[in-house]
Amino acid sequence: MKSRLAFLFGTICLSLVALCVGVGFGEDRPQPEHAAITETALDYIEGWYTADATRMEQALYPELAKRVLVRDPRTGKGRIDHMGAMRLVQRTRARKDKAIKLSDVQREVVILDVFENAASVKVVGPDWVDYLHLSKLGGRWQIVNVLWEFNPATKERLGIPQEL
Repeated sequence: MKSRLAFLFGTICLSLVALCVGVGFGEDRPQPEHAAITETALDYIEGWYTADATRMEQALYPELAKRVLVRDPRTGKGRIDHMGAMRLVQRTRARKDKAIKLSDVQREVVILDVFENAASVKVVGPDWVDYLHLSKLGGRWQIVNVLWEFNPATKERLGIPQEL
């Protein structure tokens, strides 16, 4: 009887551990929304580097909040800089003379989590890392929030301190 209870207890413990670390949820299998989420993230990063304002605009929720920590030149202190969707689309359009061939753009999209109509995605580009929050609105995924940071090599090249 003791060995049967010990076996049962061990099985329950292993099941709980598996649930806690995500085993058994099929995380290795593609989820139905992953392709659409990835496409939205690629419209964002590829749109920027290829100066395709149309792709950028379709990826963004109109009330996007894109933020980065910067050093205030007047005070020397760190502060959050904010950009909305319209400004990002305009800046993308203005990059026409700086457009890069898509084959030359380093990009990686990592879907961190999806729950119902919300997703968190990490996008790694040549100069920075973006953390995106997406929402499925009207049947399509759009980027609602972006928090981003220059990578260390870009910070060094631009003379930006590693810590603000």
